[in-house]
Amino acid sequence: MTEVVTGAYQQAFQQANEMIQAGQYQLALSQLDAILEVHPADAKTHFLRGVALKQLGQHDNAISIFRRLIASTDAIAAIHQELGHTLFAVGQIDNAIDSLRQAVAIDPKMAASWKLLGELLYREDNQQEAEYAFRQQLAASHRHPGIVKALQLVQQERFGMAEGICRDYLQRHPNDVTVIRLLAEIGINLGVRDDPEILLEQCLKLAPDYHLARNTYANALSNANKYDQALREIDILERAEPNNISHSIQAAAILVMIGAYEDAAQRYETILAKVPHHAQLQNSYGHTLKTLGRQQEAIVAYRKAIDIKDNLGDAYWNLANLKTFKFDAADVGKMRAVIATSDSSGSDYFHLCFALGKALEDSHQYAEAFDYYDKGNRAKCLQQAYSADDTSSETHALISHCSGSLFTGKADSGALAPDPIFIVGLPRSGSTLLEQILASHSQVDGTSELREMVMIARRLGGKRNKTDESQYPQILWDLTEQQRRELGEEYLQRTRIQRQGAPLFIDKMPNNFQHVGLISLLLPNAKIIDARRHPMATCFSGFKQLFAAGQTFTYSQADIARYYRDYVAMMTHWDQVLPGKVLRVKYENVIDNTEQEVRRLLAYCGLEFEAQCMDFHTTKRAIRTASSEQVRQPIYTAAVEQWRHFEPHLGEMHKILQPLLAAHETL
Repeated sequence: MTEVVTGAYQQAFQQANEMIQAGQYQLALSQLDAILEVHPADAKTHFLRGVALKQLGQHDNAISIFRRLIASTDAIAAIHQELGHTLFAVGQIDNAIDSLRQAVAIDPKMAASWKLLGELLYREDNQQEAEYAFRQQLAASHRHPGIVKALQLVQQERFGMAEGICRDYLQRHPNDVTVIRLLAEIGINLGVRDDPEILLEQCLKLAPDYHLARNTYANALSNANKYDQALREIDILERAEPNNISHSIQAAAILVMIGAYEDAAQRYETILAKVPHHAQLQNSYGHTLKTLGRQQEAIVAYRKAIDIKDNLGDAYWNLANLKTFKFDAADVGKMRAVIATSDSSGSDYFHLCFALGKALEDSHQYAEAFDYYDKGNRAKCLQQAYSADDTSSETHALISHCSGSLFTGKADSGALAPDPIFIVGLPRSGSTLLEQILASHSQVDGTSELREMVMIARRLGGKRNKTDESQYPQILWDLTEQQRRELGEEYLQRTRIQRQGAPLFIDKMPNNFQHVGLISLLLPNAKIIDARRHPMATCFSGFKQLFAAGQTFTYSQADIARYYRDYVAMMTHWDQVLPGKVLRVKYENVIDNTEQEVRRLLAYCGLEFEAQCMDFHTTKRAIRTASSEQVRQPIYTAAVEQWRHFEPHLGEMHKILQPLLAAHETL
């Protein structure tokens, strides 16, 4: 009798499954209901019933079934995958991402989960993790072991080896568009010019509807500063997939890159009208509003993000990062509660720790504030791959190879345009204040922290694998006069889209202090300003700052102090081999003698004094950095000695910086 029942069940279940495969969802649902009358506790039948309900658009019922199954069964990837797809269908993006992450954690071979996860992470403006998801999708679906190995090498940043495998494979399988796209991605990571674009154009000729390739093509065009072309490719994607908001989000991100913040804000408003309960979108919208100086609207957007997802640490930190915003007691209590229940290895945890540290500092609870800053830094530090020894080695190499004779006789070669003004130094050293003063002048455009000079240095380094030895800076000796001119012109061309038409413009990438020699060779008439602030004030301000990207040296007292020490050694060397090239501006002097320092700054840049440079806080412009709200206020002295409230906790930092403290006073 049991065998008859079992046989009947298997036959009925198979029929229901075939009905679903054939798109006969209502018939399948009737069949599954009949099975459940006999086998009411059968998990497989309940699962298939959830799938049928999802396909019929009865999403709430499907979600209930999948959640009950998750609660009552062992970890089964397929259930989490279906729940993720169903949550996505009803616009619960954050919950969908959580479910899909669960699915791939249980079974990394879930290609459909990786694909949707990648698409959703793009919507979250999380491009790095999205690319990882797409690579995992390819690894789960591609049958060739060489390509699986290449994907592993990409993950290990051994791009040169991965490139070789892909090129060899494509000689035998030239029409495999998934591998062509992967090769283009490798080229983008290597900083190769033109080749990724050519590959992706080939890919799209073979498969015009391969939307992921077109998405990558838009990214490659963006990386080449071909923003208009990138936006045209996204327009094609939007017309092909009008319900896929990730394309509109990508367009908004490009508009942010080129400084078109008003247009980006309008994009976000349009998207949010469709999906108002998308926490990360509200957060990104708030960030754009903050950059525009629309602080109160930004606060509303950040608060909406928190209302949607109360553990979204990034939104709390963005509120804290307004600097002039103050959390209330309810906010502090909520942050404490969320931190207490958060996974300390997750990004929400360290975002919340930094935000709570700022809230406690504002209420003068310095000891506890430091405790949370320290917790946030320790959690963040575990996710970084920073090596202070490597930075010291790079500094030594620059000092060793960039001797005075490297620059002899080259002051009149390279690209001779005087347009760029570089502001270098460490983050939180007063560089945004100097930028705002200069950008208030009628002859100067403020831009942002431009990456072009760093990219040129990286390309000259020629590293194709993470462990390769860089050819930079010794390659500077081999550059011909024509190459120096071409690279200088390339920098000017690539940065042109960031400008608004003034004769001069500012590049405020702080890490360019390493590349003063390169700048001098490529752009001999450029101005370079070193923004210098008290070592302890600079390093502690960096230590309590959570950066959106980069600046990985800031998450340890020892690392940031050693980095500052290397920076001072580097700038001292540039002063010796390029005397008079760099203007050093001391933050404390700007605070104490503002007009004198403003006049000195303008004179160095060859600019006439203009009164609006003294009223810099009234200048209306987009400001991307953490100091955006502070420089929209008149000069104030409160931040100069703020670090002293934390001095008892900064012994490790102080010990390393001690030899530099007296020297700073004499600058």
